[in-house]
Amino acid sequence: MAPEIGFFTRILDDAPAAERYRIALDQIELAERLGYRTAWVAQHHLDRDEGGLPSPFVLLAAAAARTRRIRLGTAILTLAHEQPTRTAEDAAVLDTIAGARFELGLGTGGSPATLSAFGEDPAHRRAVYDAKLVRVRSLLGGTADVTIEPRAATLTDRIWQATFSVEGARAIGAQGDGLMLSRLQPPPAGLPDAALPPRVWDVQRPVVDAYLDALPAGVQPRILASRSVVVVDATERRAVRAHAEAGLTRQLAQLQGVAPGSLTLDELLVRSETHLGTATEVAESLAADAVAVGATEVSIQAHSVDPHHEITARSLELFAREVAPALGWNAGRTHEQEQEHRHVA
Repeated sequence: MAPEIGFFTRILDDAPAAERYRIALDQIELAERLGYRTAWVAQHHLDRDEGGLPSPFVLLAAAAARTRRIRLGTAILTLAHEQPTRTAEDAAVLDTIAGARFELGLGTGGSPATLSAFGEDPAHRRAVYDAKLVRVRSLLGGTADVTIEPRAATLTDRIWQATFSVEGARAIGAQGDGLMLSRLQPPPAGLPDAALPPRVWDVQRPVVDAYLDALPAGVQPRILASRSVVVVDATERRAVRAHAEAGLTRQLAQLQGVAPGSLTLDELLVRSETHLGTATEVAESLAADAVAVGATEVSIQAHSVDPHHEITARSLELFAREVAPALGWNAGRTHEQEQEHRHVA
């Protein structure tokens, strides 16, 4: 089955917070008009340069009021920071406002500094997350010692979890949740420093296999692969590539210790798993990604290129209208197709 397409934003536009949020909401509306199935936002605390949204439920409620079809998700809500009863209540309210369009993506997330700021011990992050997940699931499912209002029992079928590890994927599969895969994946331990890290799909393949093997009988897999994608018109290609170099250099220096200036732009694009180019070029590079091709959904993000929002909007359009069809992926109905369908009906 071909993957459906989604849009993901870390809300990192170079603008004040109010403008960042306006841009994100405009992009979600655009994604709906273009036929995207989902729009995902990330939660980050205290660090404006890492991500601009500490309160995703609030933003997604605004998005729900401006849309009617696109599904709205967290990728991820950093559950280790949250109070589980409050999380379940907020998720239930959002899902009610959105007409059961909410997808609850969860993960440990967060730096030691942010966990400490929320009163949690960073040394026990995993245990804290696991305990809170059990509580949130029981509250949403109606099996807890208290009953939340509004009720949202079906939301337990729309829980997703993020992981980098085979062990984590096995646990997620056993719980019947959706598996969320990052655009980047840490390379296996013991890889020589001089070696070029394996491509993300090679590292994620064992993670996907472990998830699929652990799924209970009769439970359909849900695999979301996030990928960095910026599709440009041929006339913009050179300018956007030049813009991308600064962001990708900064990202790889931070995440992989790559010295600035040690890689060409094309090497930076490969090393950062960034698909940047014309629709034809992006379709060709994504076709080689075996995990994305086999996922149930692929969500695209412009990070770490982070171009001007007009370029991001154009990329969303080109991906939906040209790249996804070329790959045989499901782009859904555009706004124009929906209007034509209603007229015929």
